[in-house]
Amino acid sequence: MKFDQEYCLDMFRKLVAVDSTTGQYEEIQRVLCEVLDGLGYRHELTRKGGVIADAGGEGDPIAVTAHLDDIGLMVRHVNADGTLNVCPVGGLYPFYCVTENVRIYNRDGKVFTGTVCRTPNSIHVTEEELRTVLPDYRKNVCVVLDEDVKNAADVAKLGIATGDMIALDPRPVFVNGYIKSRFIDDKAAAAILLTFLKALKEEGVTPSRKVFAYFAFYEEIGHGTVWLPADTKDILAIDIAPTGPDQTSDERKVSIFAKDSRFPYHWGMTNELRQKAIEHGIDYVMDIFTPHYGTDGDASVTAGYDIRHAAIGFGTANSHGYERTHVDGLKNTYDLLCAYLTE
Repeated sequence: MKFDQEYCLDMFRKLVAVDSTTGQYEEIQRVLCEVLDGLGYRHELTRKGGVIADAGGEGDPIAVTAHLDDIGLMVRHVNADGTLNVCPVGGLYPFYCVTENVRIYNRDGKVFTGTVCRTPNSIHVTEEELRTVLPDYRKNVCVVLDEDVKNAADVAKLGIATGDMIALDPRPVFVNGYIKSRFIDDKAAAAILLTFLKALKEEGVTPSRKVFAYFAFYEEIGHGTVWLPADTKDILAIDIAPTGPDQTSDERKVSIFAKDSRFPYHWGMTNELRQKAIEHGIDYVMDIFTPHYGTDGDASVTAGYDIRHAAIGFGTANSHGYERTHVDGLKNTYDLLCAYLTE
């Protein structure tokens, strides 16, 4: 099935434009359901926010999952000077978010803006400390509001309090085939899955087995797919393949995951994916991701399901930061997904 690059990138833009820090799923769930309705797919909602679309086919059900929750921050408490002390939601390290613009969502539906800052924050005043002391949420990182606040009472009047959610500006940029943005993990994978669903409808293709397209939440904190549709035999996660030293992953290729920081992926299912890549001339690599990586396939296995699990994904630089990948990596991932599910 032909890869509709324009549609895939449009879906990525649509999804990444919606703030969805883990736990804050309502708006992006609404947007996703509108897309699925437009494509003509029946879908159901899980109690904690996931969306499962029936992609058709018969026999040996497989769940193909991509997650839509993002890493972010939460207000821990309001400081005496009117700044916000914060804690991470998911694996967002402070050095990857200092100076980033953010949106603060309070419990009454109001949205405020601000910036993640060091304290102190001027290189001209405290150069030595800024050069030599690592940023730490507990000690020297805060969110400064774009409001005229001088103390905690001023912030309380705005309605901002402990437990409010903070989302980072994704800043998507597209140049020479490269995609630079926060939350490529994993909204680019969700865009690939939607592109696959669109192609099934437009080209009149029926999957070679029963396929559930599972758009999960809570993956970033480890429990995205701990519930699966009845009789699911396999789960295939689509996620980023982090690049770096000792990695074979490449931004322009699809990676087939051999192992992550938890355990190896299913030998037989992984070999099936590898064989499809070879047969179709898909630009792929095998890779291992340790010591800090896992996918929703792991969550299903550890939840006790008797299933095979595997994962594939496009090479991605700067994982959990301002990430980068390439449309070739998206296409190769899409091509492998099509080959595996339609033959």
